[in-house]
Amino acid sequence: MPRKPDITDRRQIADTGIFNIEEMDLRFENGATRQYQRIVGSQRGAVLVVPMISAHEVLLIREYAAGMERYELGFPKGHIEAGEDALQAANRESREETGYAARQLEQIAAYTVAPGYLYHTTHVVLARDLYPDRLPGDEPEQIETLPWRLDDLEGLLGRGDFTEARSIAAFYRVRELLAAPPPMSLT
Repeated sequence: MPRKPDITDRRQIADTGIFNIEEMDLRFENGATRQYQRIVGSQRGAVLVVPMISAHEVLLIREYAAGMERYELGFPKGHIEAGEDALQAANRESREETGYAARQLEQIAAYTVAPGYLYHTTHVVLARDLYPDRLPGDEPEQIETLPWRLDDLEGLLGRGDFTEARSIAAFYRVRELLAAPPPMSLT
């Protein structure tokens, strides 16, 4: 495996308040040099919560996706705030976006999106044993929730409003995780 390139210089091009755009000068092991630009998100990352409303159903949300200029179905998600870990952030986001908190939280994956030019990690958290507990969020309008059966992934993928890759990957991961036989006991 080749050695990572050396970063010989780094410059901030823009700061949007949500992310930074930076330019990096790289020198590769073979002597080649290149200039790359990347978007840098939060060092803490973000969470995507898969709330299990029952043993066989997840809870999706429908909210406006400004990047695509349409409403999109997906899982609750948001940035990890200062002083939070991923599980605390997941429970907060679930409370804000679905009105449910979870008694059981488990981090099950961490995904990147477009790692060639985007520095950002999303931690996927499975939330179980839900109970009503709404927190006010920063959303401009009420978020609609929609329960969806785990055994109807094909129906969900056939919709034109469930296209966000992190939510799709998380749905597959949870379905696989919950279908796996329990570990054998050595007792």
